[in-house]
Amino acid sequence: MDFDFSALRQQFPFFTAHPDWIYLDNAATLHKPQAVFDAMDQFYSHQNSNVHRSAHGLSQQATAAFEAARTTVAQFLNARFPHEIIWTSGTTAGFNQLVFGLMGPVLQSGDRVLISTMEHHANIVPWHIHALPFGVELDVVPLTAEYRFDLAAFAELLKRRPKVVSISHVSNALGHIQPIADIVRLAKAAGAIVILDGAQGIVWEKMDAQALDLDFYLFSGHKLYGPTGSGVLYGKTEYLELLRPLLGGGEMIKTVSFSGSSWNDLPYRLEAGTPNMAGAIGLAAAIVWLQQQDIAAMQQHKKALVQRFYQGCRQIQGLELLSGPTTNAGIVALNLKNEHPADLATLLDQQKIAVRAGTHCAMPLFQALNSKGSVRFSFACYNSFDEIDRTLTALATAVELLTE
Repeated sequence: MDFDFSALRQQFPFFTAHPDWIYLDNAATLHKPQAVFDAMDQFYSHQNSNVHRSAHGLSQQATAAFEAARTTVAQFLNARFPHEIIWTSGTTAGFNQLVFGLMGPVLQSGDRVLISTMEHHANIVPWHIHALPFGVELDVVPLTAEYRFDLAAFAELLKRRPKVVSISHVSNALGHIQPIADIVRLAKAAGAIVILDGAQGIVWEKMDAQALDLDFYLFSGHKLYGPTGSGVLYGKTEYLELLRPLLGGGEMIKTVSFSGSSWNDLPYRLEAGTPNMAGAIGLAAAIVWLQQQDIAAMQQHKKALVQRFYQGCRQIQGLELLSGPTTNAGIVALNLKNEHPADLATLLDQQKIAVRAGTHCAMPLFQALNSKGSVRFSFACYNSFDEIDRTLTALATAVELLTE
């Protein structure tokens, strides 16, 4: 399928400002199209007022724009109702609200939660903080020999009857796409509530919350061409109503006295304080922009970038590839034998190629791999085949310098 790369890339001001850089750190954060800047500037320049609170018309206009953004996200995810979209500052904040909120109403001492070896710290640490100290036990799905989600082991672990299954849609460290349809189906059959970490998956494929029968799905705006500091916790109404609020104050209350408080209705009772209004509007603008693109062609382009890079890496002696080229959402993690990942990344940085080195907020994964980390190359729709070829040349040069 033809893909008009040039026309799309021109919509991203970052590349005009930095024409000499090759940006391959897209799993960390994506750049933003001009449409996102325009939407946020429009809000701050012409609509800036606090929402839900004031009596004046400007506040009412701001509230309408803010709630329209919520509706845009709800339609994008095919949620049943706009109130099933809870604004957060990102996936990490969403997980902290979710794990804290499940303790008591859903999870008690002795209950089990099932995650996988490939999880981001955002789907590990909140369980340590909010659940394990109160007697909840954590089980972990291992990797296959190909560093994939072990579906057979998952089925066995479900026999322990976990109350919650919480799995990443896409591995942020390796790019491997999890078999989420099978995961959801098997977990539901075992009676578990299912959480999907969509931080990396949301940009790979459009999510249909109702078709997949999702209980919870979380993602960050900046991983979907939107602004940092914005994010979404989607949940079915019946499960969101169970959650204890993590934060208190502002519009999350219905009544307050010195003897106690009562909580507002959804979504407001899970959104304490002044919300990130411009962030929500910017995230909605990113979704509108994305829906105007040929998403299938963008995905095919990204697949082709991964294949070209992967095949090129196989020609460079000494590289160890941790990521597989198939069922991959656009990430290739690799190492150079006997060299620290940071050294390779530094040499690439000197050639103005932006990558990430380290454990990528997935320390338990690299412990399982018996590795200090990796150099992560992550691709987006605005990357070109020319950039792949130039990166491969730079990578070969760096390898030669480190091994001579």
